[in-house]
Amino acid sequence: MNVNIGPFAFQLTYLLALACASVAIAVGWVVGRKSQIGISDVLYDMVLVAVPTGRAVFVAIWTSAYQDDPWSVFDIRDGGIDPWSALTAALLMAVWRVRQRPVLLKPLLIGLLAGTGAWHIFSVIGWTGTPPQTLPAISLIDMDSKSKPLEVPADGRAMVVNMWATWCPPCQREMPALSRAQGVHPNVSFVFVNQGESLEVVRKYMRASPFHLDQVLIDVDNLLGKAMDSNALPMTLIYGENGRLLYSHQGLISETVLSMQLQRCCQTRH
Repeated sequence: MNVNIGPFAFQLTYLLALACASVAIAVGWVVGRKSQIGISDVLYDMVLVAVPTGRAVFVAIWTSAYQDDPWSVFDIRDGGIDPWSALTAALLMAVWRVRQRPVLLKPLLIGLLAGTGAWHIFSVIGWTGTPPQTLPAISLIDMDSKSKPLEVPADGRAMVVNMWATWCPPCQREMPALSRAQGVHPNVSFVFVNQGESLEVVRKYMRASPFHLDQVLIDVDNLLGKAMDSNALPMTLIYGENGRLLYSHQGLISETVLSMQLQRCCQTRH
């Protein structure tokens, strides 16, 4: 799910995370105002160590996947961060800051609890930007101009659905990796759903592309985007054999992150 502000689309998850951080800062300031203590700098330091630590651990686990493109190690937009390492680093930073200034303990603890509570409330009321948990029942057009329902394979395989468009630069950058992933994971069905473009435009693009995509569907009316409540591209969804959503990623996804998620969600391996 995303929020549109003028020509820009922002993921609701990020906006809500920022809102929860603001709640934590505000509550921490209220608790520590008598001593003129704020926690914004502590939260900043926690994030500052959490992100690179989580990224470093993720890269260490998947080192071989970055050998062909070492610079991609620094591109955290693919979502490749080990959450437990990041959380541990953040908590250690908090402990270190509190040991330096014990008076920070109460406002920091209560502030963090308030921020976590706000996120829990957002989750309960469904505001965390999570897409619908089942595959929408829609029919699209295949490359032969035939109507084809969007549904999980009858043979019980998991399915990756990638939403894309020919005008979308991040979509173009991730296509070669997704194309290779088709061969690496033969027990997973890959479906590439073009959003809002004509069959002629997609055919022309695919003829000029150096990579091959097994299943390309045309969604002229953005039915899938509407069902996902998102018009930001690209978007990658992984569904289990029962049509339940197992993972979603908005924005460019790397081959490494995709392989990791397929391994976690569908028990597939290289």
